[in-house]
Amino acid sequence: MNDDELLRYSRQIMLPQVDVAGQQKLSNSRVLIIGLGGLGSPVSMYLAASGVGQLELVDFDHVDVSNLQRQILHDSTNIGQAKTESAKQHLEKINPLIKITTRNEKLTGNALIEAVKHADVVVDASDNFATRFAVNKACLAAKTPLVSAAAIRMEGQISVFRCDKPDAPCYQCLYQDSGDEDTNCTSNGVLAPMVGILGSMQALETLKLLLNIGDSLAGKLMLFDGMTMQWRTMKLPKDPGCTACNSSF
Repeated sequence: MNDDELLRYSRQIMLPQVDVAGQQKLSNSRVLIIGLGGLGSPVSMYLAASGVGQLELVDFDHVDVSNLQRQILHDSTNIGQAKTESAKQHLEKINPLIKITTRNEKLTGNALIEAVKHADVVVDASDNFATRFAVNKACLAAKTPLVSAAAIRMEGQISVFRCDKPDAPCYQCLYQDSGDEDTNCTSNGVLAPMVGILGSMQALETLKLLLNIGDSLAGKLMLFDGMTMQWRTMKLPKDPGCTACNSSF
């Protein structure tokens, strides 16, 4: 690592769980982020600032004025611009030392699986069940760990799915293809910091996976109630009848 990197990441390198070796591991890592809205904003900003060497950003939407209340990666000057372009511009200002690639499209089928296959960790920051189920299946096919979260109104949840381990539950074990597509911010609203809290936790879980440190949320579902400021963690067992993860190994 050069002097600029050592200085930039010095507060992380000070941590015994990270050190220079861990920071180098982050520099050599690649993370795929799907969705650059409320969750994807803090995720991408913290991963970029932390020195994850390669970020691949995926979104097919454009910045709208209604996004600005919570999607802090974008600002008023980006209205009408592709979210991938806006995100790249802002993230390069945060950290010009990393490599950022963008895909201004809705990834599906083999293209999605190929993108997932090249990532060390996938972060699902999307806002609909169809995308979440597709990403889950792609992660199972590629055997890539998945960090997933959601936030609505003043409630949120987060979990880690070790799609690289045959005995671990997957996202479909949790919802079994029965998610309600009306359960999103567009239909129900969300208080701005909620996505910031859950997205920041996604970034934390991603860094822990990349560094192989601490206890992850794999096999657990963590729920947050913003009204009462209470966290609740539940065990998430593997569903023996899940048609996604039981057919992938």
